[in-house]
Amino acid sequence: MNQDVLKEKEGVVGEVKDLVNENGNFVICEYRGLTVAEISTLRRELTKHEAKANVYKNSLVSRALKDDYEDLENYLTGPNIYIFLKDPTNGSLKAISKFARRNDNFVIKGGVIDGNVKDAAYIKTLASLPSKEGLVSMLLSVLQAPMRNLAYSLSQVSEKK
Repeated sequence: MNQDVLKEKEGVVGEVKDLVNENGNFVICEYRGLTVAEISTLRRELTKHEAKANVYKNSLVSRALKDDYEDLENYLTGPNIYIFLKDPTNGSLKAISKFARRNDNFVIKGGVIDGNVKDAAYIKTLASLPSKEGLVSMLLSVLQAPMRNLAYSLSQVSEKK
């Protein structure tokens, strides 16, 4: 094999390893049949959520991840786009799921979330959850409810007398 080609492939393997180490989370999606404009739309939406989408050869991704994520081999078939996420709760998974609902040719296969290999069902479930800010506000509302109810009850008693 030509040394230049070999060095180029090693560079791609290193790039994939760096992206995985830098982000920690990624989703594998099949994009068969999508136009360049549709993929560009997805990439623009993902940059709003600090996510990055790249297309790599499956064999090079397999080589980059074989030590850490052996269970991913089932997802590395067909034309795949790899979406690297810094934080899966910041809306990036929602954007991916929304794009998949709008485009029948875009299929979420699986990925790695917080260092664990997850299937498409888990990723779609995680995408359906409220954002981190929404969950915190729900928790604060639940914590505040008993005090609010007590204050309301006491105000009703004072109004009666």
